[in-house]
Amino acid sequence: MSKFVFITGGVVSSLGKGLTSASIGMLFKSRGLRVQMLKMDPYLNVFPGKIDPYEHGEVYLTEDGAETDLDLGHYERFVGQNLHQCNSVSAGRIYSDVFAAELEGKYKGATVQVVPHITNAIKERWKKLESPDVDIIMVELGGTVGDIEGLAFLEAMRQFQLERPAEDVAFVHMTLIPFLRASGEIKTKPTQHSVEKLRGIGIQPDVLICRTIVPIEQEHRRKIALFCNVRPENVIEEQDVEYSIYQVPVMLMEEGVDQLLGKRLGLTLPEIDLTRWNEMLEKVRTSEESVKIAVVGKYISLMDSYKSIYEALTHAGIANRVKIELLKVEAEEIEENGADAILKGVQGILVPGGSGKRGVPGKIMAIQYARENKIPFLGICLGLQCAVAEFARNVCGIEGASSLEWMEAGQEDMSKAVVVQLDQKRQVVTSGGVRRIGSYACWLHEGTKSRAAYGQEMIRERHSHWYEVNPKFVDQLTAAGMVIAGNNPDSNLVEVIELADHPWFVATQAHPEFTSRPVEAQPLFRDFVAAAKAKN
Repeated sequence: MSKFVFITGGVVSSLGKGLTSASIGMLFKSRGLRVQMLKMDPYLNVFPGKIDPYEHGEVYLTEDGAETDLDLGHYERFVGQNLHQCNSVSAGRIYSDVFAAELEGKYKGATVQVVPHITNAIKERWKKLESPDVDIIMVELGGTVGDIEGLAFLEAMRQFQLERPAEDVAFVHMTLIPFLRASGEIKTKPTQHSVEKLRGIGIQPDVLICRTIVPIEQEHRRKIALFCNVRPENVIEEQDVEYSIYQVPVMLMEEGVDQLLGKRLGLTLPEIDLTRWNEMLEKVRTSEESVKIAVVGKYISLMDSYKSIYEALTHAGIANRVKIELLKVEAEEIEENGADAILKGVQGILVPGGSGKRGVPGKIMAIQYARENKIPFLGICLGLQCAVAEFARNVCGIEGASSLEWMEAGQEDMSKAVVVQLDQKRQVVTSGGVRRIGSYACWLHEGTKSRAAYGQEMIRERHSHWYEVNPKFVDQLTAAGMVIAGNNPDSNLVEVIELADHPWFVATQAHPEFTSRPVEAQPLFRDFVAAAKAKN
């Protein structure tokens, strides 16, 4: 049977449980074990994809089209395997499933309660990931101990540990150890209180991971161990990293986390192999040259809104042995101040995805600036659509060329709609079009920069969009110099565009940022940064 490691958090949110969970999973994977990851979110939203990026960060997109919590991005990047819909679930989804079952009469008139119905539904989610091909299932619970939304999940964990053999379940609790600069001392009391809450629910952590900005002395470890009922060696220090989040797995390995959990679960762990990971970290540590990349978006104020974009750029920097100097630009700033005032001096411009018309004029201005000044450019999803509109306006001479998404309802002008919704028969519609979500194939044309980047003819990337390049304008765009570098082999829809008379100008309808890994940069990002580096 599969073993389970449950990760909870206390004291404050945003401690880095996702990174820590991903790091532990990566250590087990590097020892040859087969790992599954699961994120349980206690909020009542049914689908994370409906949450505002300002509220909860980016919506991470999986291969099978699931819109999930961004922590799945950490899992995929660290553990190095694709995850799916079953790897992310919210309390809203659990409650929705239970309500549906009750309406279908599956409970035969019984009073539906948190215990046992909600807790049983939670446990069933864990059991679905069990398989003879899975050694360890890592389950991370969002939020902090004490949150009312998380109580049902913690109760399910308490029950689950009693239903399984003792060596099948381990608990990791992550807390904050504050450092008071005025007195020059760290405080363990918040951790004590957090563990006290957890133990009051009936869960005794096996390992405590303590986030800190300063080293934890042995006396502090002994104190934490004494009051939290764990062994001193099971109190793990997770100090802020020096230069990269990808140091975290190595830090935890040096603290012995994987071996402690392996022992607790009765596992004999093979030797660990971190060769590629350490080579990647060495590149990060020794890279001296920097490349300035502007990301022109509409959710810039929250770092996590474009988390996978920033990470993919970091990976591309590692592959090219350069540090990425990010210039985060709100598209509306360009509208107010002009592109030259903000973008002058950058070596690359990236326009990411999004929805709605806010910020679109600024994005189009940034793209025009990149095209006219021969600055390497990468457009993603909405970035491609803006690039098509900019080219249609300023090169093809289609005044006011736009997307149906940006036009007022009832005032759609099809003579200018270079980006549209399409129905199943690939006919233009003003509403009710087909959404492409999940992994789709793309045929890359010979002689294009995209084909050279991937090194193969047929690729697959993840999509999430309602709007497509209008097929009726393709001939006009290509006659003016736009290169259709990639098409969907089934529908012939435009997937990738390029400009032949530009050092590096590529835009894709897909979201390639989701497939980038620290030890293997995504090809388009890698070559985009390489072109920006060459501009130095």
